[in-house]
Amino acid sequence: MTTDTSADRSPTLPDGRPVPHLSGDERAMLESWLDFHRATLELKCAGLDDAQARIPSAEPSALTLLGLVQHLAEVERNWFQRVTAGLGVPPLFEDPTGYGLDPGRGLDEALGIWRREIARGRELCAGLPLDHAGRVAEGPVPGMEVSLRWVLIHMIEEYARHNGHADILRERIDGVTGA
Repeated sequence: MTTDTSADRSPTLPDGRPVPHLSGDERAMLESWLDFHRATLELKCAGLDDAQARIPSAEPSALTLLGLVQHLAEVERNWFQRVTAGLGVPPLFEDPTGYGLDPGRGLDEALGIWRREIARGRELCAGLPLDHAGRVAEGPVPGMEVSLRWVLIHMIEEYARHNGHADILRERIDGVTGA
């Protein structure tokens, strides 16, 4: 682990991912864990070309790293913009789940979209307390009210689950394991 002494930098792992806070403020801990999982997804995509990012896991699944990046961009948009901020924003992709692949969209473009969704979510949530309530508009529980705290915990869980899928996908692509 390396330590950066500047006030706005957290310690990082040798692979560059931020070390999640081990103690302190609840919000800072939740956000640091979410940032850790976001960085893990990005690490799983590092060094891949578009063809590799489109390699599916194993039949019958058509899951790909490119699809995961797109899906998580859509998840970011849903929970932070639609639910927490109450915005009526449209889906990012033709397939509203994000998993469907457009032949013209590559990994770099998808990662750019994903990063913009993260930045927008941070911007919208920056001044909100953890108890801020948003409302789920669609899905299996429309109308359900959730706190920003719940959304952050759910997003950590969502990324952790999908990073497990990303581990398997990356190992299938080029044998890279770990992290």
